[in-house]
Amino acid sequence: MNASSHTRPPLELWGGVECSVTRIGDRHCDQMECTGHAQRPGDLDLFSKLGIRAFRLGVLWERVAPDGLHRANWSWSDDRLQRMQALGIRPIVGLVHHGSGPPSTNLLESSFAEGLAQFAGAAARRYPWVDAYTPINEPLTTARFSALYGHWYPHDRDALRFAHALLNQCRAVVMAMAAVRQVNPTAQLVQTEDLGKTFSTPLLAYQAHFENERRWITWDLLCGRVDHQHPMWGFLRWVGVEEHQLTWFLDHPCPPDILGINHYVTSERFLDERAEHYPSGTHGGNGRHAYADVEAVRVRATGPTGPAILLQEAWQRYQRPMAVTEVHLGCTREEQLRWLVEVWNAVRSRRAAGADIRAVTAWSLLGAFDWDSLMTCRAGRYEPGVFDLRSAWPRPTALASALRDLAAGRHPDHPALATPGWWRRPERLLYPSARAGAPSADAGTRHRSRPQRRGRPLLIVGAAGTLGRAFARICAQRGLVHRLLPRRDLDIADPVSVAAALAAYRPWAVINAAGFVRVDAAEHESEACHRANAEGPAVLAAACAARHVGLLTFSSDLVFDGRRERPYRESDPTAPLCVYGRSKAAAERRVLRTHPAALVIRTSAFFGPWDRQNFVAVALGTLAAGRPFVAANDVIVSPTYVPDLVHASLDLLIDREHGLWHLANTGALSWLDFARSAAAVAGLDGARVEGSPTHALGFTAPRPRYSALGSERALLLPPLEDAIRRYCRECEVRWQDERSVAYVSA
Repeated sequence: MNASSHTRPPLELWGGVECSVTRIGDRHCDQMECTGHAQRPGDLDLFSKLGIRAFRLGVLWERVAPDGLHRANWSWSDDRLQRMQALGIRPIVGLVHHGSGPPSTNLLESSFAEGLAQFAGAAARRYPWVDAYTPINEPLTTARFSALYGHWYPHDRDALRFAHALLNQCRAVVMAMAAVRQVNPTAQLVQTEDLGKTFSTPLLAYQAHFENERRWITWDLLCGRVDHQHPMWGFLRWVGVEEHQLTWFLDHPCPPDILGINHYVTSERFLDERAEHYPSGTHGGNGRHAYADVEAVRVRATGPTGPAILLQEAWQRYQRPMAVTEVHLGCTREEQLRWLVEVWNAVRSRRAAGADIRAVTAWSLLGAFDWDSLMTCRAGRYEPGVFDLRSAWPRPTALASALRDLAAGRHPDHPALATPGWWRRPERLLYPSARAGAPSADAGTRHRSRPQRRGRPLLIVGAAGTLGRAFARICAQRGLVHRLLPRRDLDIADPVSVAAALAAYRPWAVINAAGFVRVDAAEHESEACHRANAEGPAVLAAACAARHVGLLTFSSDLVFDGRRERPYRESDPTAPLCVYGRSKAAAERRVLRTHPAALVIRTSAFFGPWDRQNFVAVALGTLAAGRPFVAANDVIVSPTYVPDLVHASLDLLIDREHGLWHLANTGALSWLDFARSAAAVAGLDGARVEGSPTHALGFTAPRPRYSALGSERALLLPPLEDAIRRYCRECEVRWQDERSVAYVSA
């Protein structure tokens, strides 16, 4: 089925949203409800503007007919499919997505396959024009998580039950497609599965070999390949599968018309009997050996196999049309961009070598909730996708621009793509690494030197300040080429100095983390404050605008007078009470007037793990020393955790957002309650924090009594309680490291 170069259709862009309906005990987690996609028909119009040609639409059995076909509600599917027809988007209809069917059945029930076939037939009769189906997404993965690892319903941990769940799903796929093809004989089966690879130490080579054979089992069963000679036949018979259950697939082959390849950075695994080198959560075994099962990218010195090689393996094995049906990375924005482009380039290279690969699917367009726990707990942890749902309406990210480029035949040129993804950089290694599948004593660690990076940098101004240093630290972690400059190398209020720096470094954006930060001193040093906080940003804005360079600069909650009784939003009028606040308000006006594409972020009361002079550090240090700590009890603020602030700011900058944004961890409280909350998390006596009115604390500059920050644009930062917990954990690790170094030095 190798299509010649002159007849092969062009590479298409497909799309999809996370639509799993997983069951944990008696509780269902519906991702389309979590993301709001179920209530937003306008999402399809947003998706169509990306240039997608096909869309993986979940017409899910659990959602449409939870109480049986006689009570099915097709209204949602009717509306979406009608809209897709109008938009010219081809639907690929999925019927079960990491689910177990309605409450009346599950993956292990004999009724599952027959029930899904009946539902598939009903769907085909209702939508006879639909010509592509994925009856069940990733049967092998679902069987593992549901019947071997116990994560999802029916929560089994048994090899035979796993085999039954797998065979039941594959049988359901065959029967569902038979029912569909009675209505539409030309309907295609697009069968998805997670394609990874397993590596190991020499001792565990037999287990790695077994898992590398098992990864093909879904497609092999459907293609009628699992006979007495198949590597998995013996295992399936050994665990108790009856022979007729296997030969049924030989008699009812249903080869996929398109193999749907889902591959993630963590799909490649490494098995190591030296479990003491790895966290306890990775420990397991097979009854013969105990071992750790970890991400191969974190331990293999040679790095991940990658999508290009895995696609080639699949092509050589099946010689059937393929599509990459999920491309997603739960990571920072630039890493998501890098992964998308790497997969797209891998597909193009395999196509050039003769593989018939039809499409790449952007997944998940709306991101997902709680996939870091496999949806086993409802923590509300959200990872954005092509669109970010933390705004009032799905906000397109940098991925949206990249997809539009790819759909139009252009290569994305975002400066963040100058660096390879973290999975290609030495710092990916977290454990004693292995080379060529065997332990290697001389392999590197996370502290290896970083590779040479090229490309236009981010220019960070403010090397002496907390925020500037935090940006440099996090840019290094995220692989963003950057230069951190002190005032002697770039004086932001000096046009000549600014012009020279921009000419020398040719940045794609400037981050202004410099400024006059001593709020009380500003009352007596107003000229210096105005120069640094208002004049400097205005000079930067003019220079950046003239050169089409992005600009990120910071403002403060002190631009408000505190008379509101609800959190301030971006559109609220400013009315600063102090010199510092007036300098920041002036900067906002001048920057956005001069450089409308600039990004101005208001924030408040930031604290971080790398600065020992912030409010929380001083409070906890004082309490730990056994002394009382005094804090204002009549001023309400929105404290902001520096790592959260920096990450969100970088994401917005990479997304090329502009205008005025509020970034603060969600929550509003007094300085007194802030100190007590931090003390409670740190295990210190919060009763030793004493409250005092602001006027008694000796401040010179007047401050608003209420300056909590909300937003009408987006709530991008996590709750304050979560930030305080992470701050204390990070500081505890740092303090332990410092104590260890001090002990060794002594």
